[in-house]
Amino acid sequence: MSDPHPPALAPVVSAETLRERGLRACLGAEQVVLELGFGRAELLLELAALHPKRVYLGVEVSRKRVLKAGRRAEKRGLGNVFMIHAPAEYVLERVLPAGSVEEVWVNCPDPWPKKRHWRRRLIQAPLVELLARALEPGAILHIATDHEGYRDWIAAVMAAQSAFHSLHAPEAFVATRPERRETAYEAEWRAEGRTMAYFDYRRAP
Repeated sequence: MSDPHPPALAPVVSAETLRERGLRACLGAEQVVLELGFGRAELLLELAALHPKRVYLGVEVSRKRVLKAGRRAEKRGLGNVFMIHAPAEYVLERVLPAGSVEEVWVNCPDPWPKKRHWRRRLIQAPLVELLARALEPGAILHIATDHEGYRDWIAAVMAAQSAFHSLHAPEAFVATRPERRETAYEAEWRAEGRTMAYFDYRRAP
């Protein structure tokens, strides 16, 4: 586990700077906890506040959300959380060294419900391969969705790979939220009667 980094480091970092200078120089640590598509950054900031000795890196394709989350992190005085504006695939393939991630959160990614848009879904076999490269052996991968079609899609994608083992086997997922803060989206969806699916996997040795 990495030591806390100097508080002077800026929360928003560029993909190219991180790629060129490395995790230690930019984040103050050689391993990170990753959230892909952090949206409002509720979960990302909450986890960083609860675990100050771990270093968190949020990846988001919306520049507006990255900048807003960076301001919120500074306002809360969180020196162990960073945000990067870039596609998840690029960060996993080009920016993060192999074995540099100790945990990953993918919380309710866009389900792209129309069939012609399925190719845009984040959870795909190529992404899982990139995750397998980035995660250290024994690292945990968390995925959550409220969309029934995407739930079945995720289960099928993960069942077809061998790098991750389900922590809920023989079941693919559970409907009970893990012990963490409920995000605003989750609260809204639960109020609407939607059923959540929580997937948890361990990176194989």
